[in-house]
Amino acid sequence: MKKIRNITMVLAIVCLVLATFSASDALSDEHDLLKGVNATPVLFDMRDGNPKSAVIHLNLIYDTFQELSAAKKNPEFVVVFMAGSVKLISSDHSGFDAEVQTSLKEIPGIISKLSEAGIRMEVCLFAVKVMGVDPTSLLPKIERVGNGWISEIAYQTKGYSLVPVY
Repeated sequence: MKKIRNITMVLAIVCLVLATFSASDALSDEHDLLKGVNATPVLFDMRDGNPKSAVIHLNLIYDTFQELSAAKKNPEFVVVFMAGSVKLISSDHSGFDAEVQTSLKEIPGIISKLSEAGIRMEVCLFAVKVMGVDPTSLLPKIERVGNGWISEIAYQTKGYSLVPVY
């Protein structure tokens, strides 16, 4: 039994070491793709209305911004909240199940972190109206725009790469 436990431990360590090297190689490949790139304007079309996955996506946006900043790639990020995601940036959490309340409580802190990093955020007021969200309940630091599609069209026309977050 002890021998099996030792073999399992050795295999686990080998897997961990291999995973670390693989992650390092992938990171190196990503940075190789960015050679010659001086600016990275990116538009995130945020429509994810699931609180748990939205928290993951918002944190990934922040982490990506930090990684590109560290690589001196001058990230210019914009997040446009549309569709069901507008409910997540409201202080009114009624209508959400108790199981997602923890995730909803994380979102204001993430929004502040994104704003402090210099990431621009906009919310589509058309979506706010359609989704029945009270505009006065929207989190601060998010600019209100009448039509998020017009905003997204403008950013893409200016060369921003579109990343859908559904």
